[in-house]
Amino acid sequence: MTDSRKTLLLTGASRGIGHATVSFFSARNWEIITCSREAPPEECRRDPNWSHHLTADLGDDAGIDAFIAEANAVLDGRPLHALVNNAGWSPKSPFKERLGCLNGDIDAWRQVFELNFFAPLRLSRGFAAALARGKGAVVNITSIAGHSIHPFAGSAYSTSKAALSALTRELANEFAELGVRVNAVAPGEIETAMLSPETEVLIPRIPLHRLGEPKDVASTIHYLCSEDSAYVTGTEIFVTGGQHML
Repeated sequence: MTDSRKTLLLTGASRGIGHATVSFFSARNWEIITCSREAPPEECRRDPNWSHHLTADLGDDAGIDAFIAEANAVLDGRPLHALVNNAGWSPKSPFKERLGCLNGDIDAWRQVFELNFFAPLRLSRGFAAALARGKGAVVNITSIAGHSIHPFAGSAYSTSKAALSALTRELANEFAELGVRVNAVAPGEIETAMLSPETEVLIPRIPLHRLGEPKDVASTIHYLCSEDSAYVTGTEIFVTGGQHML
């Protein structure tokens, strides 16, 4: 990595929004370090800007500590310009039943919060020094489900994302002293593998009358990491086609 190029660190890179974000930043010549529980698709390994991919389980204490140490070693004292906390998990019922407060497994709730809430907190703390050197930005990927009852997203996922929205505000307040901005992007119904097949029934409730594409989210993340949003912090941008208004 060179001092003249910006560096992105992104979690949950192997598919969907994460993979689209890597492609979007790479097209703009960012150096990219990623993390996921799985290896990225083979074609992505040929991306010259994707300098490092680290396999780690961010829902595990030892795994997240090892990842922070390894990624900081890769940075080797260089600045980090963007941290995108994208990795997340939503438990599913084998019977396509919505998992609520009464029927969701409590251990699964803990696992959801470890990955969806505590991992972004620990990563933000673990890379605070590198972000301060780069006067960088943190972007947390929240969800429309964190703001209203969703017909498919379960209660554990929804409440973890609501907590992440609140964490974004708290981090923005404290990280401002470091010259680091912290914002969130709340996607709606985006065409990824995480999307329920039944989601198409929601299209009539989306003012723009279509599902979103991963690049719709990726471009918003890039905006929040660029100089174009230099005076934006503590903000959550809805990428929902207007669905959050209803």
